[in-house]
Amino acid sequence: MPYNHLSAEEERVIVHKGTERPYTGEYDKLFSPGTFICRRCNNPLYSAEAKFHSGCGWPSFDEEYPNSVERHVDADGRRIEIVCAHCHAHLGHVFEGEGFTDKNTRHCVNSLSIRFIPEGKELPPVLDSN
Repeated sequence: MPYNHLSAEEERVIVHKGTERPYTGEYDKLFSPGTFICRRCNNPLYSAEAKFHSGCGWPSFDEEYPNSVERHVDADGRRIEIVCAHCHAHLGHVFEGEGFTDKNTRHCVNSLSIRFIPEGKELPPVLDSN
């Protein structure tokens, strides 16, 4: 099955590495049990247990599922971009050393790059591009 259909704004963020405005994303203030998956391919990325309030205006996580997220030096040469390890969708950036949690890591993720699946709901299958 092909990837999920993306709106123009989702494509701007996920494919073209854009950023949504802070404090506007649907998941910034969501703190319910469940799983956050990649909006483009459904790959499970983060447990809601890893989400914390950082006050930065985007959903923040201090740990991803194993092998679910890749890190790359951003085009600006300063930040570290995070992408879905399955489909390479742009998620946001990762920052270390800020002291928000014991793990000392903050994945700053665009709400438009992820979808929330509440605890108890079945996760959709992971999709491929073909």
